[in-house]
Amino acid sequence: MAQFSARLSRRQVLVTGLAATAGLTLQLAGSLSLAPAQAQTAPGKPETTAVNLGFIALTDAAPLIIAKEKGFFAKEGMPGVELKKQTSWAVTRDNLELGGSRGGIDGAHILSPMPYLLTTGAISKSKKPVPMAVLARLNTQGQGISASKEFLGAKLKIKASNLKKVVAQKNSKGDKFKAAVTFPGGTHDLWMRYWLAANGVDPNKEADLVVIPPPQMVANMQSGTMDVFCVGEPWNGRLVNKKLGYTVAQTGELWKQHPEKAFSMRADWVKKNPNATLRLLKAVQQAQKWADNPANTRELAKILAQDKYVKATVADLLPRLQGNVDYGDGRKVKNSPYKMQFFANNASFPYKSHDTWFVTEDIRWGYLPRTTNIKALVDRVNRSDLWRAAARANGYKEIPSSDSRGVETFFDGVKFNPANPKAYLDSLKIKALK
Repeated sequence: MAQFSARLSRRQVLVTGLAATAGLTLQLAGSLSLAPAQAQTAPGKPETTAVNLGFIALTDAAPLIIAKEKGFFAKEGMPGVELKKQTSWAVTRDNLELGGSRGGIDGAHILSPMPYLLTTGAISKSKKPVPMAVLARLNTQGQGISASKEFLGAKLKIKASNLKKVVAQKNSKGDKFKAAVTFPGGTHDLWMRYWLAANGVDPNKEADLVVIPPPQMVANMQSGTMDVFCVGEPWNGRLVNKKLGYTVAQTGELWKQHPEKAFSMRADWVKKNPNATLRLLKAVQQAQKWADNPANTRELAKILAQDKYVKATVADLLPRLQGNVDYGDGRKVKNSPYKMQFFANNASFPYKSHDTWFVTEDIRWGYLPRTTNIKALVDRVNRSDLWRAAARANGYKEIPSSDSRGVETFFDGVKFNPANPKAYLDSLKIKALK
């Protein structure tokens, strides 16, 4: 476990150092130029029909998997799309930096903040910016914060007035409270930090945050190397099924209809292949609608369960896809309002207001410097214009007119106004600005 802790500490230093090196006041923004493509109602001939896209073994990779398995990519003239399974988010990062021309990948199912960290050079191995484009949100909700069965008696929930005491008791034994996340500055890191801080626990001082790849979370909980973890499904469900722990909260309880993964491509690939990009987006949107249809949920679980994809049982996947959640602590919910959504309620649309929150939180925890020009960065990376073009080409009417979903409210009553992220940041008591 010491090596996992050290890994996070080194990575935090790396992130901070590289952000500073990149001079992320976004004076560098001019070097990341990517002019918005012309909005099209129908993409022309694709510049290429093949591309390698990465994914992690998680339920929310479903849109890319379904677009491949059900023929949506092929229908849109992109039969050469290959899905490449990645073992961790760090590997996804490395392969995106390589790019397809050097044996890596040109796009991925990815944690929504990662394209911003890559674009700024904050996490790239070369210490140079790797400009990215966020093309769509792949899903909302559908993640979980889980705890070891050791803490069943504590009955931890989203609002946990006893959490500070539980953490203090653990720390008093000389074994610091360990919270596992999937990547520094990624969504699960931010959900975990928000939950701890909102319940009075400083994640930097009172907890030991460790990095574990999603498919390894349950095994590491079984071996006793963590106390709580935050990860996407089906790993929270599997933990309960194996009676190794319980779900503290679905992340939708932390922030209802929160954005989660993104479909992101290297910006140079998008610029070089505008028609192919729109065709990929059209196929992903179609797959998201297919995945949201309750008539397809059982088939979706069977497809995802395959070893080449999530490598889990249908029993691990299906219930939570349906919104039926056994928390493992006596709580059981049917038709949960916090289940994963792929297209419904504008789940697919990449709101700039949501990316504004992600960038703000990465500033809060020192992954990006406080001098970051948030709006300039979000406007450069977020390609909501392309999403709208693809939706129009698909003949969809569910097209948000605004890039903002407005003021968001979290479980602790804190509000985030995307028009004034500084006020939100100033209001937070626990933070670690750099």
